[in-house]
Amino acid sequence: MAVLATAALTSCGSGSGAEPATDGTTTLTFLVDNGPGTVNSAKALTEAFMKANPKIKIETETRPGGSEGDNIVKTRLSTGDMTDMFWYNSGSLLQALNPAQTLVDLTGDPVLQNVQKDFLPVVSQAGKAYGVPGGTALGGGILYNRKIYDKLGLKPPTTWAEFMANNDKIKAAGITPMIATFKDTWTSQLLVLGDFYNVQAADPTFAQNYTANKAKFATTPAAMAGFQHLAEVHSKGYLNKGFGSATNDQGMKMLIEGQGAHYPMLSATLPPLVATMPQAATDVGFFAIPGTDAAKNGATLWEPAGIYIPKTTKNLETAKKFLAFVASPAGADAVSKLVQPSGPYRIQGAKLPEDAIQVAKDLQAYVDKGATAPALEFVSPVKGPSLEQITVAVGSGLTPPAEGATQYDKDVEKQAQQLGLAGW
Repeated sequence: MAVLATAALTSCGSGSGAEPATDGTTTLTFLVDNGPGTVNSAKALTEAFMKANPKIKIETETRPGGSEGDNIVKTRLSTGDMTDMFWYNSGSLLQALNPAQTLVDLTGDPVLQNVQKDFLPVVSQAGKAYGVPGGTALGGGILYNRKIYDKLGLKPPTTWAEFMANNDKIKAAGITPMIATFKDTWTSQLLVLGDFYNVQAADPTFAQNYTANKAKFATTPAAMAGFQHLAEVHSKGYLNKGFGSATNDQGMKMLIEGQGAHYPMLSATLPPLVATMPQAATDVGFFAIPGTDAAKNGATLWEPAGIYIPKTTKNLETAKKFLAFVASPAGADAVSKLVQPSGPYRIQGAKLPEDAIQVAKDLQAYVDKGATAPALEFVSPVKGPSLEQITVAVGSGLTPPAEGATQYDKDVEKQAQQLGLAGW
């Protein structure tokens, strides 16, 4: 779906819209990535905002995702040619934009009054906050088939031991306990990356020490656990037949149709399937990857992107007005009408729609309890390129978990050195 007007693509520089038009309207420019979810969310936000503010016009421009899009954002910031607002990653990728030099500091500004406090660290640097949440958080954990759980009288587990007991009962009932889809290698990482809430609960300084090369996966028991979990579910014969050649699409279909009970996955994979498999909205739930202590049970979140204002804008107060709308219950409601939320909003007072998918409601419960932590990639820039190959090998029984963790510790070194991080 096209995003609003793109007529101003050649004149979207920092000076565009600096002076109100003769009819008193102000034009803001807004750069977003071209992912369908982002495009539709931006469309919902800008149209609702312009309807409420007829003297403000927003012209939206799209850019590619990935490294090409990163380079466009960095180039436009460095040349002073950035739009009035832009949508970009939160977490460690934001740090590379040098926000103190390039972005408007929103610390203490009323713009942030509705933003949940535990979101702010992923749009902050050195204690100063620079953005509001765009879209919803995603959960990384276990998607499960609720009908299988009802049929077998099971409850979502809060410890790993309970989870394995559930898997045993499911296997005894002749149902595949765990779905793995290693043809799409990225899907093999969830038992490691989605376990970070438990790592942080056991070792609150892990991310900081990991970034400084003072902590390792292989020598931190809580961090090693994800690799051990991968190996264990394989060794106990819980995985589906043909897991090495199965795709994410096939895995989601297996889960929704009840051919498998559990799938370690991101919640964002579900909303696009509701149109063709409506039961996905109600038959699939979410629970966090359990740790060792039920009292410390909580979920790992992939936080939403941020929306930021560059220092080069000539329309600061108007841009702030738009960001305040984005970070309000009204903004969240506008998005929910066009985009099915795959997780909770990070805005106080924002409510999921009544027809939200069950997975989003389950995630909301963790947020309401204050039992969430951002994934490691939001709090540390250190992530090696080969994790998905390593987790495929560990999850296939080809590499022992301790060896896999050691391989990953080695894998991150080159990237950390390229980033110029101290201690590497």
